[in-house]
Amino acid sequence: MVKFMERSPARAPRTSRRGAARGFTLMELVVVMTVIGLLLTLALPRYLDTIDRGKEKVLERNLALMREAIDRYYGDQGRYPDRLEDLVTKRYLRAIPPDPFIENATWVVIAPPDPSLGGVIDVDTTGNDLQGRPRSARMIAPTEASEDGQVAATPGGEATPRNPAQSGSRQTVTVSPGGDGFGR
Repeated sequence: MVKFMERSPARAPRTSRRGAARGFTLMELVVVMTVIGLLLTLALPRYLDTIDRGKEKVLERNLALMREAIDRYYGDQGRYPDRLEDLVTKRYLRAIPPDPFIENATWVVIAPPDPSLGGVIDVDTTGNDLQGRPRSARMIAPTEASEDGQVAATPGGEATPRNPAQSGSRQTVTVSPGGDGFGR
């Protein structure tokens, strides 16, 4: 037999302290948001630095790939390629890799001192660092190439000399990598 207990009308129902405090106070939310903000101010700069270091590694690898392809081209052909596209058309590269900082295949093309040797002896980056200064790829991936004949080439467009005051020995180079720069 089950016996049900009835409440007496004289007694009010008891409310526990736990049942009444089911939400957060405004002060608790402010404290939590402040702590999250402090943690973000510490973590965000490290995260952004990690992204930049990753892009520098990709830039270093892309420059090394192109320089290696230029060297193999020279070893096989006895001269340097006339254009960066020659590395793709003769299958030394699948595609011209993009510069990770500016996210396209815009490169500074450095011509050999003797034009009869070809048009591309080295490549460099056109990007700037976070302070707006030109990013020197030579500091990232050093090379022994001459500084004569630097040209900034853009995909599908005409190239412009990096230093227009010294454009007497410059060449015009057009870079048309096709695809996304990874052979796709």
